[in-house]
Amino acid sequence: MASYSANNRSISLPSRSHPATEKIEEEFSKYKTWENSASPIAEAVYNGLLSLGEVHKRMSDLLNLPLTLQALSKCQDKKWVDEILDKFMRFLDICETTRELVSQFKENVKDVLSLLRRRKGDLSITNYTSFRKKMKKDAKNLVTILKKMDHEVVVAVMEADQFISAVIRVLREVSTMGISVFQMVLVFLSAPISKPINKWSLVSRLVNKGDQDNVNEIESADFALNNLFKYGCNEVEKIQFAQNRLENLEGHFECIEDGLDNIFRCLIRSRSTLLNVVSCQ
Repeated sequence: MASYSANNRSISLPSRSHPATEKIEEEFSKYKTWENSASPIAEAVYNGLLSLGEVHKRMSDLLNLPLTLQALSKCQDKKWVDEILDKFMRFLDICETTRELVSQFKENVKDVLSLLRRRKGDLSITNYTSFRKKMKKDAKNLVTILKKMDHEVVVAVMEADQFISAVIRVLREVSTMGISVFQMVLVFLSAPISKPINKWSLVSRLVNKGDQDNVNEIESADFALNNLFKYGCNEVEKIQFAQNRLENLEGHFECIEDGLDNIFRCLIRSRSTLLNVVSCQ
């Protein structure tokens, strides 16, 4: 996962805060502190999406302030607007693709659960593993796109007004945070695909409570399925363990899917708000 202190934050704008941007900057600060200790597990992914949604809400509030509208009317150079709008559009594409991966994987999990409950699962593990490979590949491709976005050179802004400078800085930090959150989601989705060669490799982590909290739920489900089909497809205990892991994973993916749905709406709203604010000038 890329650090939130990304390259494209090194911009030629004053770093002074402004009273109107303090709340959203507090959200950035809280996120950066939290991100440094977060692991790519389902709960962290969902919390990251919640934080990004809250930041977009505060950004829209900031853009709709009379003070912002008045200041933007005096702003001569608006090339930075195209930069932000383009970033938001690309985030929409990434969000849509990620949301589709999550939805499809959730359906694969449901299929496996259905077959396990009927005690028929040989074919389903093949379909599940096949989609896991596809999801991992697609997620890594999206991470590559995000890394390129992270290193893009931003438009130079020569803006004397302190408030406008603060607004531009906030909008760029929203984009930077978006890169970080989406990378976290995609790193989670591209978890290593478990192979049934050593059934104790993950067991030792699952038994230890401290490590259990940091085990990627997809890896945990992989382990349960591989353990089931290699060491005892008809053992009730192993079937129940696999069902438990898959049901847990399904619940997490429903939350992540909801989080991505919310971010998609936030991105549409944020882009529309920025367009409306600028077009009114």
